[in-house]
Amino acid sequence: MRASRLVSLLLLLQNRGRMTAAQLAAELEVSVRTVYRDTEALAAAGVPLYGDAGHAGGYQLVDGYRTRLTGLTSDEAEALFLSGLPGPAAALGLGPVLAAAQLKVRAALPSELRTHADRIRSRFHLDAPGWYADADPVPFLEQVADAVWRGLVLHVRYRRWKEPTDVDRRLEPYGLVLKAGRWYVVAGPGPRTYRVDQILQLTPSGEEFSIPEGFDLASHWQRAQDDFHARLYQAEALVRLSPRGAERLTGPAARALAETGAEEPDGWIRAVLPVESLDHAHRAFLELGAEIEVLAPVELRAQLADTASKLAALYVE
Repeated sequence: MRASRLVSLLLLLQNRGRMTAAQLAAELEVSVRTVYRDTEALAAAGVPLYGDAGHAGGYQLVDGYRTRLTGLTSDEAEALFLSGLPGPAAALGLGPVLAAAQLKVRAALPSELRTHADRIRSRFHLDAPGWYADADPVPFLEQVADAVWRGLVLHVRYRRWKEPTDVDRRLEPYGLVLKAGRWYVVAGPGPRTYRVDQILQLTPSGEEFSIPEGFDLASHWQRAQDDFHARLYQAEALVRLSPRGAERLTGPAARALAETGAEEPDGWIRAVLPVESLDHAHRAFLELGAEIEVLAPVELRAQLADTASKLAALYVE
């Protein structure tokens, strides 16, 4: 366990440069005292590592020192090759780069790990887009990606859902996100999220910008998703579900079922489920047929009862 941690500490310093003991402890999920012991062990083993005291201090390797030691385990090698998404990489113009990188990593692996990596690549394929929909053309994706890499402002003509639909925007692209087969760019000021396939025109600029200090793309995206769901599901429905109906729930409804569900004597489950609106809930609950009974709100119960009556009338012989 300690050997693996020492390798991780060494690679952190190699890739990030100077780091404080507190930063290393946070990354490695150990105490600062453990970091002190580990750095002493590396120095005693001949690793050219030194530390400076003071507010601007920290540990770092002697300039120019590099290690070829990767410390890759079998599972890590498999995960590395599993993480490569050829489709998105090609869309970003990085297909040849990804292929070349994987070849180099594969060549550097010991024969046993190379076999594991080849097995993963031959048995698993990741396909990001969803079913039942053709991929939308994204003609400006490479230009947006280039602006992200280089930190350059973009001037775009963008189509949104509300009037006026076509608007001009100045974007400072902080990063790209691929969600369910669709590309989004998170851009300042704001930041705000834009669908890349809704960019109608794009004009690059030579103007540079700086990403705000402390901004983390993954954390921002998670917060944005949480906020979206909080704004999306602003109503609730009290329902009874058969065991089969409960199994068919997905997403926020399934999570709400796990949190609020209570089994009744007949085996059905009473729960409070989030809904976007009465109309949306009406459509969604109809898909469950007789596996769900809505108890409240009364307007939704009446709407479903009316639909059920009309359906029954259609099939009366």
